[in-house]
Amino acid sequence: MDFKFSDDQNAIRELAYQIFTDRATDEFLLTFSRGDETYDEPLWATLAEQGLLGIAVPESAGGSGLGFTELCLVLEEQGRRVAPVPLFSSLVLGGLPVAEFGTAEQQQLLAAMASGEAKLSAAVAELGMNSAMQTTVSATASDKGWVLDGARAAVPDGAVADYILVPAELDGQSSVFIVPTSADGVSLTPVEIGISGQRAAHLSLVGVKVDEHALLGDAGQGEQIIEWLEQRANVAQCALQVGVTEEAMKRTAAYLGERKQFGIPLGSFQALAMRMADSYIDVEAIRTTYWLALWRLSNGRDARAEVRAAKWWACDAAHRVVCTAQHLHGGMGADIEYPIHRFYLLAKQLSYTLGNGSQQLEKLGQLLAADDSLGFQALEV
Repeated sequence: MDFKFSDDQNAIRELAYQIFTDRATDEFLLTFSRGDETYDEPLWATLAEQGLLGIAVPESAGGSGLGFTELCLVLEEQGRRVAPVPLFSSLVLGGLPVAEFGTAEQQQLLAAMASGEAKLSAAVAELGMNSAMQTTVSATASDKGWVLDGARAAVPDGAVADYILVPAELDGQSSVFIVPTSADGVSLTPVEIGISGQRAAHLSLVGVKVDEHALLGDAGQGEQIIEWLEQRANVAQCALQVGVTEEAMKRTAAYLGERKQFGIPLGSFQALAMRMADSYIDVEAIRTTYWLALWRLSNGRDARAEVRAAKWWACDAAHRVVCTAQHLHGGMGADIEYPIHRFYLLAKQLSYTLGNGSQQLEKLGQLLAADDSLGFQALEV
């Protein structure tokens, strides 16, 4: 079996690495963090010019016609540089469902996304709800389409999105609508969520009229669309986590090689070397489980258990990696003008978004107990 990436995939990864490395330097990120900008517009424009925003967009809609694997390779490189651009919200939450379930007319939105002219997102969270399947947004039929009313919380990068995918209850079933943020009755309240200061917006819909072309997929197909999206969104976040944790580990190893105590590098101390070895194992476990889930999704296979396993490693192991990085940097790790803290904050934010490790193990156990394809029920306790 050949586990190597193709030449095209390696070229995409190298291009993304170069773009993010050239732009998202430590000095730039420090300056950016002191400003009021929501995202780095010049970097977004460069990604569009180089075709990376359209990497998972069908060729018929002006994209490269590649796939989810190539998109995740780009996200790995974004995580490596903690680059402030809305790739996850626009390309994953918004772009992937439109590419998969949208009509030819709806997919023209993807052409605008690929060129950098439009940004998408999805309203997959709501206050007081445990699942994106649950919603207080309602849709009622009108003469020329539908009318939406309700609210959704913490839409990722919602304040800069031009279109938001909104699950709503229609005739007692869940459906998904593509809502332009410029429509009358749409209001967005910018908020920062989590310890990393991730930009989001609370969405309010009051008598929002959308036309008949706004329905994504078929009426009542909302649960299928959201479940399909959640699996890919989780894997995409694992891709970001791989980049974040690997870079945190590499920077810590470099620091231990330079910083001296008692006249010798810290990296020569056995206890510290063993902690770095543990970090390496954790990063490889995050990468391996995420790649397996990614491969199964990309090949149309059931990946529910693999996605849960990848999420557990991305939550549990990432915590150990970035805590080790902070600890081994000593006092420098507590300096918010020193770059290592950014990796800690983003890794923890991703962990919180994915759900804690115990929750993932519980849900994985429930999944395996319900599906006896591995023969667990035949084992005597």
